[in-house]
Amino acid sequence: MQVVDLSREDIHSYLARHQKKELLRLLTCGSVDDGKSTLIGRLLHDTKTIYEDQLAAVRRDSEKVGTTGAGEVDLALLTDGLKAEREQGITIDVAYRYFSTDRRKFIIADTPGHEQYTRNMATGASTCQLAVILIDARHGVMTQTRRHSFIVSLLGIRRVVVAVNKMDLVGYSEEVFERIREDYTGFVAKLDIPDVAFIPMSALKGDNVATRSEAMPWYQGPALLDHLETVHIASDRNMAELRFPVQYVIRPNLDFRGFAGTVASGILRKGDEVTAIPSGKRSRVKSIVTYDGELDEAFAPQAVTVTLEDEIDVSRGDMLVHPDQPPSVSNELEAMVVWMAEQPLVPGRPYTLKQTTRQVSAEVASFRYGVDVNTLEHRPITRLELNEVGHLQLTLTQALACDPYRVNRATGAFILIDRITNNTVGAGMILEGGRPPGDVWGAEPVARLKSRESLVAPAEREERLGQVPATILLVGLTGCGKSRIAYALERRLWDEGRTVAVLYGQNMRQGLNRDLGFTADDRSENLRRSAEVAKLMNDAGLVTIGAFVAPHETVRERAKDLIGRDRVLEIYCTAPMEVMRKRDQSGAYRLADEGKIAQMPGVTAAFEEPKSPDLVLQTDQVSVEESVDRIVELMKARGFLTPRA
Repeated sequence: MQVVDLSREDIHSYLARHQKKELLRLLTCGSVDDGKSTLIGRLLHDTKTIYEDQLAAVRRDSEKVGTTGAGEVDLALLTDGLKAEREQGITIDVAYRYFSTDRRKFIIADTPGHEQYTRNMATGASTCQLAVILIDARHGVMTQTRRHSFIVSLLGIRRVVVAVNKMDLVGYSEEVFERIREDYTGFVAKLDIPDVAFIPMSALKGDNVATRSEAMPWYQGPALLDHLETVHIASDRNMAELRFPVQYVIRPNLDFRGFAGTVASGILRKGDEVTAIPSGKRSRVKSIVTYDGELDEAFAPQAVTVTLEDEIDVSRGDMLVHPDQPPSVSNELEAMVVWMAEQPLVPGRPYTLKQTTRQVSAEVASFRYGVDVNTLEHRPITRLELNEVGHLQLTLTQALACDPYRVNRATGAFILIDRITNNTVGAGMILEGGRPPGDVWGAEPVARLKSRESLVAPAEREERLGQVPATILLVGLTGCGKSRIAYALERRLWDEGRTVAVLYGQNMRQGLNRDLGFTADDRSENLRRSAEVAKLMNDAGLVTIGAFVAPHETVRERAKDLIGRDRVLEIYCTAPMEVMRKRDQSGAYRLADEGKIAQMPGVTAAFEEPKSPDLVLQTDQVSVEESVDRIVELMKARGFLTPRA
């Protein structure tokens, strides 16, 4: 650490230089009583950033609630600010402290080590660039060490210092240090943390904290503070892809219309062509305005006001980007979420999702899996409890411009807000926007294949068969009666001389879809594949009747787009839940209640009712025959059943 003699330097030049210092945000985390707060207190003490009255107060408190013994100053009390923390000798809340050296400025977060405060730790880590993970030399790598390492990786922190603390209690043993290094290296290989440094230290004694220790001559690396002063962080920001979320539209008079915001990533230059998301309108940057005057360029994280050469529609929540580097724009997100509320996260409940300056309504479409933060094992889940982490799919009411969190932390992060209490209940990291992994809706074929058109025209098929090809899509929960109606409708149309076939969900599972289970996602994939078959059958002139649970509105809409909206009738079959449970012959509801079927629509996963079906059948009120009559009348009214010769 370099020390500056202010008596030999002009105070104004010092302050100007100090203002331009690079800022490093870091956090300390680890198991209970590993010495996190003591380490921060030692850094503050040894960098001489503690006022005399603060140090005197800590000396007094050390005699009352200190844990270091008589006559010793307990430096942990500098950060354990809550009364409950001092009395218990633990950290509960996230404590932020600021200090600086001649090389760099620092904001350091002391995060709690207890499992019940995982949400606090995630909050503290969300803005950090480096993590200091403490390990007690007496105990080695523990469960909480693994948990905190996972959360650090999850939140995109790529630089970690493993501080093997309390080396004085193991006789400054090199063997102990090397064993801990080997254990942690084997574990961290599973995580995305490319830069890991190991430093043996004693925060209580000051060994290898601010200066190198003579007690460990076998260690040839830098002290912790030297490492923090020199670690490279300039490449952390994404300077390649422009993302400028609009915070506010400024129009003080008729001659000025500017868009204020903070550059989230990339570089914005005067004259650059930009695209407004989500409208897609293009213009060029006319000026970049700040309080101190105009700039030729702006970069993250500068707050500026941008004016454009053209009058295009841009409002709060929109985003300006370079046309050749657009973000993903989708109303579906794949994300990892840390849940922070007492009330669990469940499918079907709406929340407000806030990302950059944009807010949209969101709800869980499905849970992919939960992560055991102690073992990193994946497990099936139907809800997310307090302090739990899960991979889930979110459905949004409006499209959102976003990037994967690993590529752009500014546009890849979001929070979930309870719409009633307005409390922040979840923090999320976007894995992918648009199609979830493995979802092949709209995917490009592996090879560019040329389609071959039939020599039989659609009109010829209609004339011979006496019908217009159509897909009658019956959807609803298990036990709603859709399959009985489907086969009764097939019998009626066949007796009338129509060419017709049924695609029933359970029958499809015995062949083409035999690899699918019964989760909400698998049921949606069942519909997707069957929609491809229905399209081929319609192209051949047949009337196709489909009977599927199809719990997701977006998937049903995609199926309509695939088959052709002009030849799909959506029939929603429904009944009270007690009626559907009584009708269920497969035992699916019972198995879901016993936890043997995960994400069962209507039980442990949401069923999204069709927003605008062509027909709704209350099957507890109308018979199968009457239901068939109504569908046939609808088909005639829409022109699908022409009179036979």
